[in-house]
Amino acid sequence: MLVKFTKMHGLGNDFVVIDAVSQAVSLTPEQARKLGDRRFGVGCDQILVVEPPTRPDVDFRYRIFNQDGSEVEQCGNGARCFAKFVRDRRLTGKSTLRVETASGIIELRVRRDNQIEVNMGVPVLEPEQIPFTAGARANSYPIEANDEQLMIGAVSMGNPHAVLQVADIDTAPVATLGPLLENHPSFPQRVNAGFMQVVSANEINLRVYERGAGETLACGTGACAAVVAGGLQDLLDSSVTVNLPGGSLKIDWPGEGQSVIMTGPATTVFHGRIKI
Repeated sequence: MLVKFTKMHGLGNDFVVIDAVSQAVSLTPEQARKLGDRRFGVGCDQILVVEPPTRPDVDFRYRIFNQDGSEVEQCGNGARCFAKFVRDRRLTGKSTLRVETASGIIELRVRRDNQIEVNMGVPVLEPEQIPFTAGARANSYPIEANDEQLMIGAVSMGNPHAVLQVADIDTAPVATLGPLLENHPSFPQRVNAGFMQVVSANEINLRVYERGAGETLACGTGACAAVVAGGLQDLLDSSVTVNLPGGSLKIDWPGEGQSVIMTGPATTVFHGRIKI
């Protein structure tokens, strides 16, 4: 099967984006792994598959595969790339879109300055819905990893996140602690591990070790989860600049019960065709 694709990135978090609206594509986990391989495939953190909607109140559906072939519920940087892709490929002329994902409906708006605003929905905080094993809901939770007890925030932004506050992200043990948190038994569906350095009430530095992909240059849902966790712990205000290794995002969260709004760029790198 010969497939047309577009390589894109959101702050260095890179994607292979496939149009399954105007071409017939049915991607298997094995094919996703081959596409994501940086030596034998195109290479990316995630593969995004753009599909026709399955319900009348949305414009598109899209699926997200990690580099290891596993399918996941949500991806913030991917959502922004998705919005740019469907506009650039003339699959729609709309500047505001409703999109179906595995975790529910999200809304996207392409602004005149080419920044893309994504309504990421209301964060999920109840442990059993994240899912996260805990006795009761709290703003932070003790967890044991690497023979020490840590305090984390636990949030779902359509996918589960553990947020750990650190003094300095440059020296944070992301490479060693990230995999331990990702596969911690308290998270039955694994978890994305965020390492958050609070610069001020309106700014944080963040590194994220993503389940199925490892550390990425940026993670949109991770940025949202970090701002929610920091807000619940009275560390952050409602509007926060999140500095990631690949660049910065603006995250707005008015408070519990309200949607998280993420604003940032999306970039097209190249187009191509590959036999899979």
